[in-house]
Amino acid sequence: ERLGPDEAIARWLAHDRPLPGFGHPLYPEGDPRAEGLFSGLKIDDGLSRLRKAVLAATGLHPNIDFALAAMTRSLRLPPDAPFRLFALGRSIGWTAHAIEQVTSNRLIRPRA
Repeated sequence: ERLGPDEAIARWLAHDRPLPGFGHPLYPEGDPRAEGLFSGLKIDDGLSRLRKAVLAATGLHPNIDFALAAMTRSLRLPPDAPFRLFALGRSIGWTAHAIEQVTSNRLIRPRA
């Protein structure tokens, strides 16, 4: 927040690196997981400005990583909460796929 979103984005992009927390190859129009979290969340002003500035500068929408960071700030969770929540969600998803595969008695191929 010290530089402001426009300057921070410009500096990051000048190094030809992808912006962490934005864009997702499977969800070019926006990550539905992020949108699901945003619907029940008060995003602080700094992150709201960053979100708008990234969209204006790059056309990229926030992904689940940004949403988990926003949720962590909003709910004042421990700093490692985004990683832990992502891992928990991923583990639950894998378990659901395994159950589906066993109960259907066929190999499934999730979209990604």
